[in-house]
Amino acid sequence: MARTLSDRLADKSGQGRRFDVEVVSEPFTSGTEDPPTLMRRIKNRGRAENWDIVVALTDLPLHSDGRKLAVNLNHEQGLALLSLPSLGGVRLQTRARRAVEEAVLGLAGPRVNGDEGPPGSQPLPGSSAERLAPVDPGRTGEKETEDLRYVVGGPRGYLRVLAGMVRANRPWRLVPGLSKALAAALATGAVATVNSTVWTLATSLSTPRLVIATVGSVATMIGWLIIDAELWHRSEGSSPEARQRARLYNASTVVTVGIGVIVCYVGLLVINWVWALFILDDKAFTAVTRTPLHAEQYWTLAWFVASVATVGGALGSGLESDEAIRAAAYSKREQERRQRLQDDQDDQDDQPGSEPEIRR
Repeated sequence: MARTLSDRLADKSGQGRRFDVEVVSEPFTSGTEDPPTLMRRIKNRGRAENWDIVVALTDLPLHSDGRKLAVNLNHEQGLALLSLPSLGGVRLQTRARRAVEEAVLGLAGPRVNGDEGPPGSQPLPGSSAERLAPVDPGRTGEKETEDLRYVVGGPRGYLRVLAGMVRANRPWRLVPGLSKALAAALATGAVATVNSTVWTLATSLSTPRLVIATVGSVATMIGWLIIDAELWHRSEGSSPEARQRARLYNASTVVTVGIGVIVCYVGLLVINWVWALFILDDKAFTAVTRTPLHAEQYWTLAWFVASVATVGGALGSGLESDEAIRAAAYSKREQERRQRLQDDQDDQDDQPGSEPEIRR
């Protein structure tokens, strides 16, 4: 985005302005910092770097007053905080670029006052504002860190955030990480395909029972992966935001792991079908099952064997390291962020001339 953002902003501003874009990446976690704290952090960073406008992007779902936060704006300070999951899981790069452009143009545009909003605030100028609900954060006893925020609400908003979180989890990276589980599943499928007892069971099962076997095996694989890798997130606080964050984390983990397992299941189904076409003998199959070996029998056998092999793959997944599936859970990535922040703080404390913090 940064490579083309300067030219796009200059073209869209239409005022002969020049935009220089700098990119900085650093970890922060919503488990220990709320949006006002994050806004204060990016304000301090902007002052230290002498930036005119600071736009912070995060893949963390943010909450404010029980609502899912999409954008925080502070026109006076030139600050914007964007939560990428609120943009959804489809065309994320395009939507993110558009949201950043609209935020920058809104912050760099002329200020409005009076009845149009709080002093110095104005809504996003583009199409992003049409999909989000603008909310005046109101005034409290302490100084506010934003003058306008956008939230997503309702079932559609929840699904959009969930889809964005699954997109950030990159479920396609889970499949290569399950190499040992796939090896165990392939071995189980290869043996089951030439087992006469499996032939008899496959030909006797109806379609509904095959569907139940599929659902059961996939659910077993998902549950085992989550339990074995300790991906289930437990709320660390009693606040509504903490509980809502835990629900989103767990839902995104289940969907992400589910997508990876389903992809593996389909791959097993195809491989078992090809293996059955190559290895099975019509006379031997008919002698055992009393059923001629036709296309329907090949498909039914491959389907049933894929379910059996998936359960075998669940056992093989116990051989995987936690790193293989760590990227499938927000809670694990948040733990990594916290560890990085703690390591950075420890490094700062160990530097010569640093004074220890005294707490009473």
